[in-house]
Amino acid sequence: MHPMLNIAIRAARKAGNLIAKNYENPESVETSQKGSNDFVTNVDREAEQAIIEIIRKSYPKHTIITEESGELLGEDHDIQWVIDPLDGTTNFIKRLPHFSVSIAVRIKGRTEVAVVYDPMRNELFSAVRGQGAQLNGYRLRGSNARDLDGAIFSNWFPIQSKTTFSSLYEYAD
Repeated sequence: MHPMLNIAIRAARKAGNLIAKNYENPESVETSQKGSNDFVTNVDREAEQAIIEIIRKSYPKHTIITEESGELLGEDHDIQWVIDPLDGTTNFIKRLPHFSVSIAVRIKGRTEVAVVYDPMRNELFSAVRGQGAQLNGYRLRGSNARDLDGAIFSNWFPIQSKTTFSSLYEYAD
């Protein structure tokens, strides 16, 4: 296993466990608003700190870029850890169990390692450049579909929803 993948997995699981415990105890969650439909909680910050501590133990010279703390420069600028400790904070706050911990490692501008951990389903997605992607240690395979006819895909960005999807809102009214 790629050594940085091992650290990313350890960090994602630790943060995910912290997030899951707080999800079960909503009165411990403190929320503040960063912008329109953009929130941060004490859980975001605690999960971020847990991830940073694990990375710093093994890679003290690497640069770390986080959603909440910004860029934490290390001596080695070629290797960057990019972290979203609680990807889906709005869902977490609204008690919708659809959120994750996201960690990527970029080396000289190229993403080489990535981990997305869903603590509510205990699903760990991981990928290493040139080695494919896995879900809980099992290789993922893509569809053989050659076009989008009959395909199902979705993505939703609530921060931009009112302006981006204004025609849908008009139709719904």
